[in-house]
Amino acid sequence: MSRTYQTTGIVLKGMPFQEADRLVTLLSPEYGLIRAIVPGARKQKSKLRGRCELFVINELLIAKGRSLDKITQAETLESYPGLSKDLGKLAAAQYLAELALNLALDDQPQLELYELLNEHLRRLEKMSVAESLYGYLAQAVFHLLAIAGIGPQVHCCCLTQEELTPNFNDPNWCVGFSFDAGGLINLEIKDRGKNNSHSVVLPIINHKLKASELTLLQHLNQSSLPHPGKILPATILDSHFTVPWLEVEHLLRNYAQYQLGRYFRSVTLIDNLPEAEF
Repeated sequence: MSRTYQTTGIVLKGMPFQEADRLVTLLSPEYGLIRAIVPGARKQKSKLRGRCELFVINELLIAKGRSLDKITQAETLESYPGLSKDLGKLAAAQYLAELALNLALDDQPQLELYELLNEHLRRLEKMSVAESLYGYLAQAVFHLLAIAGIGPQVHCCCLTQEELTPNFNDPNWCVGFSFDAGGLINLEIKDRGKNNSHSVVLPIINHKLKASELTLLQHLNQSSLPHPGKILPATILDSHFTVPWLEVEHLLRNYAQYQLGRYFRSVTLIDNLPEAEF
């Protein structure tokens, strides 16, 4: 007989399997990623049908199989019904799920990743229409990358380790961001090298951050989404300024794809959402 084990898990991916079953990928705090068959889940009267939908958290009894495990019992603990009622929130949640699937490990405890993902799904569900979906995504991606140990360096130059502070007095001021180096690059280094007759080779600069973008990026490590009015100068906000959450989210998205060597399919849906969704 197959061995059985109990765990809690959130459904992050699902697909049809054979005639009436479903193959799901779960994130468990105790066992990391689990791929398991849900027998008969595609039958209309199956008790497991609704319990294997995306973002449903279940207490599970799972039978260990030779190639794939099999879910024999599932008791729902929590779900996020608000996500499916809003296309923007659902697309964002699928994006975070895809990122978590690429960060999580098999057969290893993933408690911090599990709790952090659920925290950001709750935030997405409760987000009001007046708030920025790109802002929420930027902070969620930043937190998930940090907990996986591949977060970018956003306070100091990766080459010199000197602290970089946004300069709002110079409209042309900017700082570089290098995926290969892992974060910020002080672009003034090259000029210093010329003055000292030393050749300085900078890594590939994938993006140049303005003062407002760098300010937002440096505050993403907070527990809640930073309000632009509290971290950006009033003179900037009063001049018909548009908060650049879109640019910050795209930067972190591209950085994550570079670090993981994967393209996130779900971002296509996000980028094609009506502007009103953001």
